[in-house]
Amino acid sequence: MTGKFATQVCAQEPGIAETAMADIVHAVLSAGEFALFAEFGQQLQLRSGDYLFHSGQAGGTMYVIVSGSIELDFGEDLVVKTLGPQEFFGELGLLIGDHPRSADARATVDSVVLELGHDQFQRLVDHDPGLVAYFLRRTIMRVVSNEQVLIRQLRRRNHDLEAALDNLYVTTHQLTHTRELVRTDELTGLHNRRGLALYLQECRSTDHGAPQGLLLIDCDQFKQVNDEHGHQAGDRVLQSVANILRSVATEDDRACRLGGDEFCLLLRHADRDSLHHAAEFVLSAVQGLLGRATAHPNICPVSIGACLLEPHTDWSEWYARADNALYQAKRLGGNRLHWSRAATATP
Repeated sequence: MTGKFATQVCAQEPGIAETAMADIVHAVLSAGEFALFAEFGQQLQLRSGDYLFHSGQAGGTMYVIVSGSIELDFGEDLVVKTLGPQEFFGELGLLIGDHPRSADARATVDSVVLELGHDQFQRLVDHDPGLVAYFLRRTIMRVVSNEQVLIRQLRRRNHDLEAALDNLYVTTHQLTHTRELVRTDELTGLHNRRGLALYLQECRSTDHGAPQGLLLIDCDQFKQVNDEHGHQAGDRVLQSVANILRSVATEDDRACRLGGDEFCLLLRHADRDSLHHAAEFVLSAVQGLLGRATAHPNICPVSIGACLLEPHTDWSEWYARADNALYQAKRLGGNRLHWSRAATATP
């Protein structure tokens, strides 16, 4: 049948080869086609808002609009099509049979449509096979064109979605980086005072409670390092102290640079022995670096004030007690650990 159709099409439509693709695939029947379809199709009266079919519903008929307009809604963010008189749709249901509809078809105003099932279409083919062959050719080309448009739309949507996800990733990364910069000391990478405050706030909001031990660390003779060897040497000293504290801290602890050459180490879970062990480790690591002869110093002695923490008190009291112990360590010559008086009685 296809060869017969193609021969008659060439005989009846000599200008097809030169017809623009847009004209070939346009879903409007010619006057001759419309008259032929009207002769064999069954008229349906639709009120505004009536549905012919819904997306996903199997169908085996096609439709031609006589009057009014039909809206095809393909869902999601695809373009809604509105068809008018002499335009046709649903032809895949007729040609394939029980084909799932790809859109909702709804009358936007009172309308009249022609419905053609398999039997009506077969009589139409028997009556004028040449005209039907031309219609089928246009229909196939229109289906291909529509699929290509749909593919382009989906590709563009996927591209837009990928771009949006990339932007979201970049924004999230920037926010995370910004948040870390806000709470992190730029020179040492330890938490700064704001990071410490956020850590204490997080402690209060969890079931683990407040930290239990505090070491307050201050560099001895740090001004002398800066004066004699320059600020770059001073920076190296601060970074070395930070590395030592970082190696002592567990995931639950927090090492911070409070400012200048003053540091602290908050231990989430501690008793006198574990806090003493952490302080001795810091002093031992410092002594180990001091024993390495270098042209420019990368460490200096440190003094440490230690105290165990009472959960019902706050940071200001913790700091005051540790700072008093630190002062005593400095007064005794530095390079040592000193406990706050409140902690000495703790077993």
